[in-house]
Amino acid sequence: MTSAIIVAAGKGTRLGANVDKLWLEVAGRPVLAHTWQKFNDAPCIHEIILVVRDGMQAHFTELAEKFQFQKTFRLVIGGAERQDSVWNGLAALSPETEIVAIQDAARPCTTAELIAATVAAARETGAAVAAQPVTDTIKETADDKIISRTVDRSKLWSVQTPQTFRVEVIRRAISAAREKNLVLTDDTAACELIGQPVRLVKSATPNPKVTVPADLPFIENLLRS
Repeated sequence: MTSAIIVAAGKGTRLGANVDKLWLEVAGRPVLAHTWQKFNDAPCIHEIILVVRDGMQAHFTELAEKFQFQKTFRLVIGGAERQDSVWNGLAALSPETEIVAIQDAARPCTTAELIAATVAAARETGAAVAAQPVTDTIKETADDKIISRTVDRSKLWSVQTPQTFRVEVIRRAISAAREKNLVLTDDTAACELIGQPVRLVKSATPNPKVTVPADLPFIENLLRS
């Protein structure tokens, strides 16, 4: 059985103090609804766990009814940090779950093909992540003012979501991070702690995340096309 955890408990402060990016309307529906729809429709996903802020449960239930999401879902309250939210989501998985795909709710353009590719790679390797090679020239600076050096981009990849794992692997990895009191914003970083190899799965199409207001027109065009 393969499950998805959609992490939707963040505050998205970079869009403004009173703006929740997940509920901004893009291409006719909230950002969150697009993301949820992709996993609702993905044939390889059997259940969905949504990690939400306390007090928002009714809004998610209404969204499911409005857009007629048919796949089994459960709502779980998020934690103080992203890894805490993921941990709570893992605790809510069905006992039959062998593979789990962890997705940022603010990444609404993920395709069913990419979801399936990360699931297949995780089944083989234990852990996999959607990613794209870095194409910009990357500079390093020590003081945020003067360039120190140019970084070789030929070995650099920008990771995205879904980040997909065998359940026992990601539970062990996040447990290790929690034991060390580390705060990680990326689930694959927890795998690095325990020496777990992570397979890169190249995103064939753009898979952006809503982070700043300037992201919205690009994402709208992608969703409408």
